[in-house]
Amino acid sequence: MARINRCIELLQQDIGVYYTGHHTGHVLTYEQGREDAGTWADYINIGMEHGAFDMGGLAAYMRGLVDGGPTRSGHRTPTVVVEAPVNGTSEANVLHNAWQFRQILGRGVHGIILCQAETPEAVRAFVESCRYPIGAQGLDPAMPTPLERMAGKKKVTPKPGTLGVGTRGQGSEPDAAHVWGIEQIDYKQRCDPWPLNPKGELMLGVKLESPEGVARCEEILAVPGLAYAEIGPGDLGFSLGYLTMRNNPYPPELQTARDRILRACHRNGLAFLEACWPENIKQRIDDGVRVLAGGREDAATIGRAYQGRTMPV
Repeated sequence: MARINRCIELLQQDIGVYYTGHHTGHVLTYEQGREDAGTWADYINIGMEHGAFDMGGLAAYMRGLVDGGPTRSGHRTPTVVVEAPVNGTSEANVLHNAWQFRQILGRGVHGIILCQAETPEAVRAFVESCRYPIGAQGLDPAMPTPLERMAGKKKVTPKPGTLGVGTRGQGSEPDAAHVWGIEQIDYKQRCDPWPLNPKGELMLGVKLESPEGVARCEEILAVPGLAYAEIGPGDLGFSLGYLTMRNNPYPPELQTARDRILRACHRNGLAFLEACWPENIKQRIDDGVRVLAGGREDAATIGRAYQGRTMPV
């Protein structure tokens, strides 16, 4: 069965994937989608944490990607991942804002990033909110529902590597399945987190960008359903007193945090995302970074050649 999500196809082979996009200011129009269908990148990041939460624009943009495609690699669209506005500071915060995930996924995107992830409970709620109830991998039927957990009616310590029942409802499949180019019933089965579900096409990621998140990164990244994680050097550095981005090179405190998150990713089989430049991308690849570039096509060209990537971009 052919992959819909180009990035998953590459990560399964331990090949780096390259992204572009901004935290704000992305133009979400049909015309921009048609243009971006020819992007050099494997995936496009749409920043809605700080950019506008524009579902009408996102829907038009995804239609434009379809009509402007296929991509150079022959896929229907590039992979599209959205940074959601809600922060993962607590389970309650995530559950109260789970409507955002339903809206974003309903437009046909291929992944979501939860920013400022700080607790494993918040991340577990994030994954559950992005899954349909039919998702079976990693399921612990004894887990209380989100409402029961929030009300404190049932206290159950999750078994390691398990989730509660997914809470995403039906209704958005006609639009999302059209973007993916499959039947609605197939969409319901395939829009599930990879690699938890080996046949899933959904990439869920977290950004660890606060001291609280870094302190619990080992627990957070052990939550099943994640595909990748990243350090947020801007916000993490801000919390440490740096007013400007410091990531080339990192100050000592940020380097320590970065290395800790990278180790936790490797331990849990997750990809690690990191911005790269032409002068350091080979070292990043040697370190095990597999989601790279941060909008630098010149760095991506070097990285692809370094890994011997000869398939179409």
